[in-house]
Amino acid sequence: MKEVAFIKQNKSKWLEFEQSLASSHSQNPDEMANLYIHLLNDLSFSQTYYPKSKTTDYLNFLVSQIYRKIYKTKRLETNRFRKFFKTDVPLLMHKYRKTMWFAFAMFLFFTVLGAVSAKYDDTFVRLILGDGYVNMTLENIEKGDPMAVYKSGGRMGSFIGITANNVYVALRAFIFGVLAGIPTFYIAMSNGIMVGSFQYFFYEHGVFTESLRGIWLHGAMEIFSIIVAVASGFILAASVLFPGTYSRFNSFRIGFRHSLYIILSTIPFFVAAGFIEGFITRLSGEMPLSVNLVIILGAFSFIFFYYMVYPFIVAKKLEKGKDLSHYIQSIN
Repeated sequence: MKEVAFIKQNKSKWLEFEQSLASSHSQNPDEMANLYIHLLNDLSFSQTYYPKSKTTDYLNFLVSQIYRKIYKTKRLETNRFRKFFKTDVPLLMHKYRKTMWFAFAMFLFFTVLGAVSAKYDDTFVRLILGDGYVNMTLENIEKGDPMAVYKSGGRMGSFIGITANNVYVALRAFIFGVLAGIPTFYIAMSNGIMVGSFQYFFYEHGVFTESLRGIWLHGAMEIFSIIVAVASGFILAASVLFPGTYSRFNSFRIGFRHSLYIILSTIPFFVAAGFIEGFITRLSGEMPLSVNLVIILGAFSFIFFYYMVYPFIVAKKLEKGKDLSHYIQSIN
């Protein structure tokens, strides 16, 4: 049988199966099992006679979808939690990828601005960080331990306090989006300038490498998570300022839900960053440089991949299924 004839013969059945899979209503397990067997038979035939065709890819896609429905775990809460991080957030990050890149570029700009300002104005660092913090850091540098500030306090207390403060900053960046994003912009600007001026301060006093080894152990996840929080605030602001074809209220409702999902996804990263800062950063000067680099590059690579690369993979996989469906429907 020619492939076109095979498609015409089964097209209506496949599209009906596809609609059934897309339905949010729960289905009878026996019907699902029967559907699975039908599709497996068609897939087996297609793999035998048209192994490299789009028809085989399409049937394989349908079979994999129904397999997930049949054998999904009974723990609904676990499923939702996994789906949230595996699918929901990545698709939202793909949808708002331009906003995320804008927040990332803006934060980088203010970081550079902070470093340049510190270079040409001796009082700038004190203006940003305060005399007390600067004087304490200078004393630590003179003692030969520039990262001593991270050794103060108990490990667990530091972990909890740092995590809570970072989550608080992120939530403010998110919720302030309702005020046209202006306070969110200020949070991004102040944090970016602070990071840039702080790093230049260490560079100026000859302990730049030590600062990188210490600060960015936890900073890789912490700073990137704050950038994501800033992006969520801008998403919320855009839903208020630019409702498009929606009413302003409906646009805000959608924008709030989407940005809330994104900000909630940062909490595990803030917890991880707080743990590193509370328990590991204080050991930064004692551990081998290779260990420092593995933790820093590993943390940054992981969070960068999740928010900037993985969304494209999820979206592409979803689009492949849609493209295959369109291909089948186009056969007359």
